[in-house]
Amino acid sequence: MDSSKIKFNTADRPEFVKELRSRVNAYFKENNKSKYGNANMVIKTIFMLSLYFVPYFFIIFNITANSWLTLSFWILMSFGMAGIGFSIMHDANHSAYSKNKKINKYLGYLINLVGGSSVNWKIQHNVLHHTYTNIANHDEDIDGPLMRFAYKIKRHKAHRFQKFYAWFLYGLITLSWSLKKDFIQLRRYSKRDLLKTQQITFKSAFWRLISAKAFYIFYVLILPLIFSDQPLWLTLVFYLIMHFTCGFIISIIFQLAHVIEETTFPQPDENGKMENNFAIHQLNTTANFAKNNLPLSWFVGGLNFQIEHHLFPNICHVHYRKISEIVKDTAAEFDLPYHQNSLFGAISSHAKHLAQLGKYDFS
Repeated sequence: MDSSKIKFNTADRPEFVKELRSRVNAYFKENNKSKYGNANMVIKTIFMLSLYFVPYFFIIFNITANSWLTLSFWILMSFGMAGIGFSIMHDANHSAYSKNKKINKYLGYLINLVGGSSVNWKIQHNVLHHTYTNIANHDEDIDGPLMRFAYKIKRHKAHRFQKFYAWFLYGLITLSWSLKKDFIQLRRYSKRDLLKTQQITFKSAFWRLISAKAFYIFYVLILPLIFSDQPLWLTLVFYLIMHFTCGFIISIIFQLAHVIEETTFPQPDENGKMENNFAIHQLNTTANFAKNNLPLSWFVGGLNFQIEHHLFPNICHVHYRKISEIVKDTAAEFDLPYHQNSLFGAISSHAKHLAQLGKYDFS
């Protein structure tokens, strides 16, 4: 079914949506707060960029000849890479970082600087994932031949082992983005006429992608291979470790918000109509985790408050903790779900979900 034919049920408890928006808007008005980033956001931006680029220059300028210390620099880069994605690029590409469109635009390009594509990311994440959350064959975050995240997806024999191999595949995601996935996605999005959502032609997007990938490989791999005192093979291994660490971190954070036992994976009827309205659909398909883990919340850009993010993607993540109580209380008043877990509870739930989907055709 064409994604454009999927329609949410606007007649499904519209009073909930109206009341929730009213309360959240009142919070910002009464507290005289902007919905965008603040000074803490600027500090976090400086920190994450430093966490990535300072170790990089340590490697380039051979601050140490010790291989273990050099490896630690690459691992720090992986955390910086993830932090840039979680805490800067993500908000910017949702137009939530700043009310200044140019600031959002240029900070959104940071994903290109760490191996991704801002054009593809906006389509996969903003357009497909946020609109069709957990709807198999429409939300690309839960689609893929090697993994089975929803019962709607056909089960293959290999899927019975996904509870083991999934964790390894998670570590390969950013490496895949940087080398091949973006090119495959771009062609697919062109065929599906999705590039128009970003107001860009295939030709322009393709050459931007080529340029961005060439620059990325040059500065993050070729230059260290040339200037680092470490053996070439070891530098290549360190580069792969950086990507694996970053990929694993990013994958786990996003999986814990959607691909767990508590969330649902609804499908449209034969006419493309969903059972619930958009907001209630988000409550059913999304979960929060580790809400009291302040260091984790800070590092992952509030993405452990995914419910608030999916309901209000244009609000900067620095506000999610405060508005989460509003969302939770309002959901309870309307007898709606509000899924939340501890960090280890969410990991356990995800692991169980992988095992169930690998073993059974239906729930």
